[in-house]
Amino acid sequence: MNTLRIKSITELHRMIGLAPPEHPLISVMNYADVQMPEGFTEMRAILDFYYITLKRGFKNKLQYGQQTYDFDEGLMGFMAPNQLISGGGPSPEDDLKGWIMLIHPDFIWNTTLAKKIKTYEFFGYAVHEALFLSDKEETIVNGIVAAIKNEYHSTIDKFSKQIIISHVENLLSYVERFYNRQYITREKSNHQILEKLDMLLSTYFDDGDLVSRGLPTVQYISEGLHISQNYLRGLLKMYTGKNTQQHIHDMLVDRAKEKLSTTEQSVSEIAYDLGFEHPQSFSKLFKKKTSMSPSEFRILYN
Repeated sequence: MNTLRIKSITELHRMIGLAPPEHPLISVMNYADVQMPEGFTEMRAILDFYYITLKRGFKNKLQYGQQTYDFDEGLMGFMAPNQLISGGGPSPEDDLKGWIMLIHPDFIWNTTLAKKIKTYEFFGYAVHEALFLSDKEETIVNGIVAAIKNEYHSTIDKFSKQIIISHVENLLSYVERFYNRQYITREKSNHQILEKLDMLLSTYFDDGDLVSRGLPTVQYISEGLHISQNYLRGLLKMYTGKNTQQHIHDMLVDRAKEKLSTTEQSVSEIAYDLGFEHPQSFSKLFKKKTSMSPSEFRILYN
């Protein structure tokens, strides 16, 4: 199947049977109004704009990268420009409710949101890491989106853009808060992910082939856990205050301490065994984490 490149919001409107958007750079559309082309069964597309959605009643599966998710509950999803979206269209049993907001990067250019929007890591989350909303949260989100839609439906003047930008910033701030809540309310499953992370790293370090494999990467860890790098980073930040790389380094230093205190290997041999190409890099990391050089640690604990 060919991958479509959809460069404008107007183009997407035309493709799904909607009238041209009232504003070419921002649009909010209702799922109930979407009319897919006759014979449409599946789509693969790369969008050149931000895609934010809240949906209910979608029984089909949507694929994002290597992950699929069954949208049978109300949830929010986010995509930044140049990400691949693929999946089937509405099926007869669907009772689609909700909306899609499209924001072209040109709309936020030279505004406070232009840089800030890149800091919201949920635009890089996989589909199965979508945001589940409570009824109260959904009411808040829908209220903000209604205000955005009302603003660009009104007479456009010199204040319109900044008012809409403010609403979008408000929306994304709430989303960040709600994701933080989701980390807490899904504590059991999140702790299971962290346990799997430690097991994955332990297995990697116990493999004994770090000389050829090198240090574990964040990509290796996220793929092993079947979650996105961004979601893993957010999860670790919530529960440990550290990012994934720092977590890897902590376990690495623990292994180094064990070798320094229980073996007679030289510092260089330990560095190579732990996957470092250069012993200096190992010593620098060890001192940063412990405030001691490997040799000083060995003397102190032996």
